[in-house]
Amino acid sequence: MAKAGELAPATAKAPLRLDGVVIGVLMGFDHGGMPLVVFPGNPVEQAVSARTTARLEPDHIGADVALMFEQGDPARPVVMGRILHPEVDLGPPRDQPVRATVDDQRLELTAEREIVLRCGKASITLTRAGKILLRGAYLFSRSTGVNKIKGGSVQLN
Repeated sequence: MAKAGELAPATAKAPLRLDGVVIGVLMGFDHGGMPLVVFPGNPVEQAVSARTTARLEPDHIGADVALMFEQGDPARPVVMGRILHPEVDLGPPRDQPVRATVDDQRLELTAEREIVLRCGKASITLTRAGKILLRGAYLFSRSTGVNKIKGGSVQLN
């Protein structure tokens, strides 16, 4: 380690610097309402709190966001805005709006194209074609009764 006033040895790595725009993902909000983002080059293995120039809402969680970094420091991201996908965000107006119905017994979410539930590396996607996509680092299924797998064909590995 270099002493004050000395140059660091030539073998020391320069701190990582991120210049330009980096595309990240909005993962949620911290207790103070600040956006939490992940991105390539993230110095830690968890979402980082970011400042923002754009209004972000809870329904934007999971969206791609454009990030820049204060003085190139990857620990200090700034959300410049959400990346809009024309086929989803700029498409024609929906005939049926997204609906949520809640009562004491049931929660029903209805959407025209798809519904995605996401938490960290895990997600459940329901598509209008009838597909159910489960994604995660670890899937666990347990039942105290019969655990049945049934389909036109079943493929294991």
